[in-house]
Amino acid sequence: MKKFINEFKEFALKGNVMDMAVGVIIGAAFGDIITAFTDDFINPIIGCLGGAEFHGTIPLIGGQAINYGHFISAIINFLIMAFAIFLMVKAVNTLTNLGKNKLVGPEETPAPTTKICPHCLSEIPLGATKCAFCASELEAEDKK
Repeated sequence: MKKFINEFKEFALKGNVMDMAVGVIIGAAFGDIITAFTDDFINPIIGCLGGAEFHGTIPLIGGQAINYGHFISAIINFLIMAFAIFLMVKAVNTLTNLGKNKLVGPEETPAPTTKICPHCLSEIPLGATKCAFCASELEAEDKK
């Protein structure tokens, strides 16, 4: 049992788990902000422009109702949250690539390792003295 507790403690205190926990907590708080933004700003503006009722329901038999306004608000929340996360990931990727490009110098083209046989136009190694495809002897000027 002690070994199990030690293994759990080691797992729970790893950097990845702590980072994930912080991300979940910040994500939940960010979700609340997006929900408040949608309910307090977006829905009233859409209601004024289009006359739509976002907190409406459709009554059903037995006192039940379909709350379509809540569903539409949830869709708007999701779209705003997905767009905001997309922008954040794009910004982080841009910053990451910007740092990588500064550290790496201009790319050098590697030296050629092959040449073209002047007789059959096949690609052969630079050091070849005879073409493997057409069996032609390469002359001194062909050996470049």
